[in-house]
Amino acid sequence: MTPQQFLTSLKQGEPASVYLFLGPEPYQREYCRRALLERALPSAGEREAGLTRHDLEETALVAVLEDACSLSLFAPRRAILVSNAEAALPRGRAAEEPEDGEGATPAKGSAAALAEYVRNPVAGVVIVFEAARYDFQGEDKRKLERVRKFYSAAPATVEFPQMGAQQARLFAENLARKAGLKVGAAELDLLVEALGGEAARIAAEIEKLRIYAVAGKPIGVEEIAALVPEARGATIFSLVAALGRNDRVAALGVLDTLIRQSEYLPLALSFLGTQFRLALAAKEAGLKSPQQIQAHFSRQGMPIWGSRAEQVFQTVSSFSQRKLAAALKTIYSADKALRDARPDDRVVMEEFILRLTA
Repeated sequence: MTPQQFLTSLKQGEPASVYLFLGPEPYQREYCRRALLERALPSAGEREAGLTRHDLEETALVAVLEDACSLSLFAPRRAILVSNAEAALPRGRAAEEPEDGEGATPAKGSAAALAEYVRNPVAGVVIVFEAARYDFQGEDKRKLERVRKFYSAAPATVEFPQMGAQQARLFAENLARKAGLKVGAAELDLLVEALGGEAARIAAEIEKLRIYAVAGKPIGVEEIAALVPEARGATIFSLVAALGRNDRVAALGVLDTLIRQSEYLPLALSFLGTQFRLALAAKEAGLKSPQQIQAHFSRQGMPIWGSRAEQVFQTVSSFSQRKLAAALKTIYSADKALRDARPDDRVVMEEFILRLTA
């Protein structure tokens, strides 16, 4: 089930005896964990007496189940949170051995013990196994499915995949609205892209903006760049725009801003290199709009945000194919100079700008 379905089920009835929280996304997992504790142990006193934590890197799964079966005079209702649930899985050859019978391994036996416990759970006890190590995509997918199979006896599995681009954008928009912030669509796109769509980081940065924002004043790129270190890429994009206009004075001014912001200039140059490579690829493919750019790179297995596609399109519009290729050569030379012994980063970057705007 999804986190939203899990929260709905808590409102409609009693918690299940055993849950598997599966997936790496930390913000929604923490939110659901807190909601479950409030439902299972409503008062602070109950949480103090009835909450137990285990780590399967240190404690065997069978020992956790024995703890769940231990009655307490002081805590008639209990919640047991179990982290690193992946540690209970059999490893190596043990994974190929039978689950039951004479050849069963301790890990396989613990899976059988969990199934036995679920058939006759202790009333008033909720166990939550948290498996946050593996993602739902790529190489982790097969490992995650092994975890799901091992804990298949759990009555309920709640999935916490990393947020997609649209989900993260909607999440940021909802948080900004609840915080009473006036944030434009472009500024939200910048924030979400800069933070990689990670819900926990988005929530933390929006809280910072809520604290420091002037009441009633819209949040602009300047405020985001000042409070969100990752968003300084917006200033770097201003450098790209100035170079595209062949505006040497503006480009040197942006470089000065980057230095005052303590930006690591080799990283800024790396961002420029990526921007120009994407623009050159888009130019060679004959892409004519941000939508085409976004769709093209998504098909190539390199999805980009809508705001980033817009930036690439602006770079494509500002530079000829010949100038893009020349810019990449200039970036290579500058990057090599930055790696020399004790270089003056500012001088190297100023020379880079002078050559590109010559």
